[in-house]
Amino acid sequence: MDKKTLSERDICTKFITPAVAAAGWDIQRQVREEVTFTHGRVIVRGRLHARGKARRADYVLYHAPNRPIAVIEAKDNSHGPGVGMQQALDYADALDVPFAFTSNGDGFVFHDHTVDGSAPGAAVETHLTLDQFPAPADLWARYCGWRGLDATSAPKAEAPYYDDGSGRAPRYYQVNAINRTVEAVAKGQKRVLLVMATGTGKTYTAFQIIWRLWKSKQARRILFLADRNILVDQTKNNDFKPFGAAMTKITGRKIDTSYEIYLSLYQAVSGPEEDKNVYKQFSPDFFDLIVVDECHRGSAADDSAWRDILSYFSSATQIGLTATPKETKDVSSTFYFGEPVYTYSLRQGIEDGFLAPYKVVRIDFDRDLQGWRPPRGMLDKHGQPIEDRIYNLKDMDRQLVLEMRTQAVATKVTQFLKAGNPYAKTIVFCDDIDHAERMRQALVNLNPERVKENRKYVMRITGDDAEGKAELDNFINPEVRWPVIATTSKLMTTGVDAQTCQLIVLDQHIGSMTEFKQIIGRGTRINEDYGKFWFTIMDFKKATELFADPAFDGEPVQIYEPTDDEPPTPPDTDAPPEGLDPNRPDPGNDPPDADRPDDDTTPRRKYVVGGDVTVHIVAERVQYYGPNGALITESLRDYTRQCVAKQFRSMDDFLRRWSSADQKKAVIDELAALGVLWEPLADEVQAKAGQPLDPFDLICHVAFDQPPLSRRERAEGVKKRNYFAQYQGAARQVLEALLEKYADTGIEPIEDLKILQLPPFDRIGAPMELVKAFGGKAGYTQAIADLERQLYPPRQA
Repeated sequence: MDKKTLSERDICTKFITPAVAAAGWDIQRQVREEVTFTHGRVIVRGRLHARGKARRADYVLYHAPNRPIAVIEAKDNSHGPGVGMQQALDYADALDVPFAFTSNGDGFVFHDHTVDGSAPGAAVETHLTLDQFPAPADLWARYCGWRGLDATSAPKAEAPYYDDGSGRAPRYYQVNAINRTVEAVAKGQKRVLLVMATGTGKTYTAFQIIWRLWKSKQARRILFLADRNILVDQTKNNDFKPFGAAMTKITGRKIDTSYEIYLSLYQAVSGPEEDKNVYKQFSPDFFDLIVVDECHRGSAADDSAWRDILSYFSSATQIGLTATPKETKDVSSTFYFGEPVYTYSLRQGIEDGFLAPYKVVRIDFDRDLQGWRPPRGMLDKHGQPIEDRIYNLKDMDRQLVLEMRTQAVATKVTQFLKAGNPYAKTIVFCDDIDHAERMRQALVNLNPERVKENRKYVMRITGDDAEGKAELDNFINPEVRWPVIATTSKLMTTGVDAQTCQLIVLDQHIGSMTEFKQIIGRGTRINEDYGKFWFTIMDFKKATELFADPAFDGEPVQIYEPTDDEPPTPPDTDAPPEGLDPNRPDPGNDPPDADRPDDDTTPRRKYVVGGDVTVHIVAERVQYYGPNGALITESLRDYTRQCVAKQFRSMDDFLRRWSSADQKKAVIDELAALGVLWEPLADEVQAKAGQPLDPFDLICHVAFDQPPLSRRERAEGVKKRNYFAQYQGAARQVLEALLEKYADTGIEPIEDLKILQLPPFDRIGAPMELVKAFGGKAGYTQAIADLERQLYPPRQA
């Protein structure tokens, strides 16, 4: 057998898999091939979207279900045995495993992260023959040493996952979080912090952690604490349902100690008066484990209710879950729980394709930026004399209400929805309940036809309104159309799983990075069944300037600032910005536990001014964030040059890649994944060129300043060279028709064999007959490659 003739799959089947099996690995239980562990980033192109390439490991080896321990990257035998190691290490890092192997069928290269390379005679990477592949027990022993698991803690860390037989399995980052946490508890760590972005399944992750600790009897009695009733109910009815009769929700003032799993609002078991501290009906050592959801909302101050509960049960292991750890002088997640054992960020969730990317529409009003000063002696609508000073953005809707400003915000929101989908779920975040009610009224009056269709088209959902709160479940249910627009202040900031929310409107002053991330999290869930792949943030109060803060870790794909007479829908020609860096401490405070008229605890006088004071939009800029987080303004051409430069060092480098590609579509997709927006780029360039351009010419022209040829000019060049003279009959007819298709629609369609099923090819003959005219599929494929070489002849020196 000549290994050089075998494909990568053949190498796997004939050499790698047998070698792994011979080492003692159970092929059915411990070995998975072609493991796709991300979805591929959602790439937004104008109003369209596409998926980037998902990450896929050739092999993942498991100690037990959902306990990955090693990856293997395979190559065909034309490569050396170590080729692909960097890719294998990248996958190993993502899957949180210390062992990476590569193989070309001759043997293995083994990278062992558990080895101390500085020790005498120790090597991190070694070459192994096919019969030297390590046994499962060998790798598990090395893993335990690497993780610090001894004879006592290792069996505890092996506690099995919950499996309902449906085939549902945790995502790779959930596996990492669960395993890291269970291992920390097995080793005796009493306080554990997990940081996972909103929408990444913290509750399901918490369930698997609790299940494993409960079933292994490391924790017999468990308390799950949350700060919103809806969170507790969702948890009990959904992810925690398998606990069945062992679980209860604490609702009254009398505790039943016969259960094992308790769910509770921390406000329901504590209070300022001693008789409200229901948790003291339990003995201090009653619970073995306490899990605190959204733990960033609890104060680290010694006299806080949250801290009192955890201090009372100080002997219990305590796990904090949050999307946004807080670090202020009064609130510190890491001070109490310690550094996170695992972090899965918003940025990574978007990169992996598990979270939705977003566009930003920024709208600034003249009164916000330039300020407004009342005429001397002016009274507001309620007859109050307005204090004589300059009012600007920080005062709007807090100390000064301009009714025309509210109307202007509602108008832009309405225009946006009408230009796209009037039924797109929308949350409008306002400064307080009064503001939310004014916004509701304005939106109702601007959408009479929708409100006539159903009066619940717009609803105020705030803590003081029973009817509005009752509609929250309908708002977040993808199968229920009404309500469509929810105006709120604090109630929907966190804990609301709005899977199909497509528009988030920020007309609220946000000074806290924590609150900003929580609000953004309302839209980051993807729901493919309902076509929700990305969402839009419409910002009226400069909240999105927090994107430039290094503490923010997920960049927008587009920022658009319309003028007064422009529609609020972003143009398709905007391109995504560069990334931002995370890790700056949160400067702000957390939102309160329920809606209230103002953020401050002290009453604030508010002036209301009617329609005499007009409001207009100012400024027009399409902006992107540069690598350092600074705002820059650049053209689509400049952005395209940057994207191409990341992939190709020179035009010759691009030409080599284009010429060597079996299909040109592969190169086109590569550049799209990097951010090249083909459709808007083609629209912009072709509008000046006057004729449709091929992606090849778009890149050569935009990135390398070459004069472009239109598709029709390239097709005519092939005809002039009399290329088709070597073909006869049906074969020549097919190639001539393909050349016309290229001139009309571009290179990608002619590379797809299915084109032979379409006109005019169906009139020449059946697809199989047409392929036979070239001597078979191999001959047809070769003819297409020859045609492409004619379309893109080598550049003359």
